[in-house]
Amino acid sequence: MESVDVADGAEVSVAVLDPGSGETASYGGGVFETASIVKVDVLAALLLRAQDAGRTPTAEEKAYAAAMIQSSDNDSASALWRAIGAAEGLDAANERFGLTGTAGGDGPLWGLTRTTATDQIALLRQVFGATDTELGEASRAYVRGLMERIAPGQRWGVSAAADGAAWALKNGWLRRSTTGLWVINSIGRVTAGGRDHLVAVLSRGNATREEGIALTEAAARAAVSVFTGDTGDTAGGAAGAQASS
Repeated sequence: MESVDVADGAEVSVAVLDPGSGETASYGGGVFETASIVKVDVLAALLLRAQDAGRTPTAEEKAYAAAMIQSSDNDSASALWRAIGAAEGLDAANERFGLTGTAGGDGPLWGLTRTTATDQIALLRQVFGATDTELGEASRAYVRGLMERIAPGQRWGVSAAADGAAWALKNGWLRRSTTGLWVINSIGRVTAGGRDHLVAVLSRGNATREEGIALTEAAARAAVSVFTGDTGDTAGGAAGAQASS
């Protein structure tokens, strides 16, 4: 992360997992607003509820899910947020998923759910893992498929760390009305160096959406380089956070 520019006032936290070896690395800490990355969590909670009821998702639920993940449609997210029981339902699912630092947003405010980068890796393991998952294979494959078909204008973020077209992601972006600054997040799976990596990047305090996207992409490349050895072409200096692995 020493190669990543972090603007004054901005904060970033990143975590990466190599599923093949089980090794992880992380940088920064703290709890961040999710913005639209919570939509993956909402869908996972919905699918878990359907599994528990011994049913498959309805046609209406699938339509909402596709719009919510692929196009980041907020009305669809609100409909499924209500379907899972809002924050209470999300928190109950996350307890089973092994997320310990995530709390659903108040009332209808799903985008203000708060989470950590390490919790987002735990969520990604539910979607992309092969063992020790609450979600069944059909549910995992469904979420993966949607995350692999993101709308063209939203294919930024952790996909910058992939060395080809093999990626699956969900991004989140939110301009806070209280500060005018941007929350920019990205989570997903990328293939680099012939191996899959699960990556979560959370950031806030970005002056513009574009600056936040650049930060998440640089952080994702730096995180994956821990395992591939490819440090890329980022330049500058990061300030104020601690790294651990």
